[in-house]
Amino acid sequence: MKRRGKSEVFEWIKALAIAVIIAVIVRSFIFTNYVVDGSSMMPTLQNGNRLIVNKIDYDFKQPKRFDIIIFHATPTDDYVKRVIGLPGDTIQYKNDTLYINGKKYNEPYLKQFKQELVTGNLTNNFTLESITGQSKVPKGKVFVLGDNRRNSQDSRVFGFVDMDKIVGKVNIRYWPFDELKWMH
Repeated sequence: MKRRGKSEVFEWIKALAIAVIIAVIVRSFIFTNYVVDGSSMMPTLQNGNRLIVNKIDYDFKQPKRFDIIIFHATPTDDYVKRVIGLPGDTIQYKNDTLYINGKKYNEPYLKQFKQELVTGNLTNNFTLESITGQSKVPKGKVFVLGDNRRNSQDSRVFGFVDMDKIVGKVNIRYWPFDELKWMH
């Protein structure tokens, strides 16, 4: 048997160190994982789902309507919600239907909950002005809602979300594994 030389051991240590540095960079600046805590995004996301969040996407472009995002809601808590309103948008809910800038929008991700309703609407009627005092989403902010509209602390409660508070866009639900899904 041949003894390993010092240079071969050094090469292994160097390769492991580079791998650790790359992993730290990717985790710190590009992707991170989150665990869903609560039911505010049901049926799309369930309590305990594990997510991969793209932290760099919004460094190059603005959030899109209906993106699912993670953001710093408080100094200690991050929330997961769906972007509904972008800067300059007017928003209204009437008879369980979303209107943005006067145009009706279909929300297929709410279909399951709407079908399960026994009475009433999934989303109560409101206008942006009636809940925030402003007629349009301000520049540098977004308006977010949870998919579980009857059980969600969202922009109807805490107002607009500053874009600089957004951690990133949810890209993948990877746990439970049988519910693996690319989120778009």
